[in-house]
Amino acid sequence: MFRGLTTVNLDVKGRLAVPVRFREMLTACDSRELVLTLNPWDRSLWLYPLAEWQIIEAKLSGLSDFDKQSRRTKQMMRGYATDLSCDGQGRILLPPELREIAALSKQVVMLGQGNKIEIWDAVRWRAERDEWLEDVSADGNAPSSALESLAL
Repeated sequence: MFRGLTTVNLDVKGRLAVPVRFREMLTACDSRELVLTLNPWDRSLWLYPLAEWQIIEAKLSGLSDFDKQSRRTKQMMRGYATDLSCDGQGRILLPPELREIAALSKQVVMLGQGNKIEIWDAVRWRAERDEWLEDVSADGNAPSSALESLAL
């Protein structure tokens, strides 16, 4: 399970050093093969171990092509899915088009999300985070029905 937040730098070639704690988790689940794809709802990327991606791909296969949102989600996630592996220094090479779509600059946030790692431009992440925190603290803002049973 990936959790936690780490800020790292992209090098000039678009390589990103996967933090040691995330690499250790990948090693523990014997996953050297990774899949990088677009997050279809935010300007960020999702990095999955291959085994987790295969579960997601099976779920995507179950979505209807006749529903526009389902079709677009499949197009974004499958269409931009890229197979990756860490090099000898624990780095992954992010394709230029995905870096551009996610507006990644030098500083990047890697955010553990259980079965995947989200990759955000650090400035964009801070802006989104602050907006979400302000929205949650706004008076009269009740949790969605999906969150009502969540006990934290």
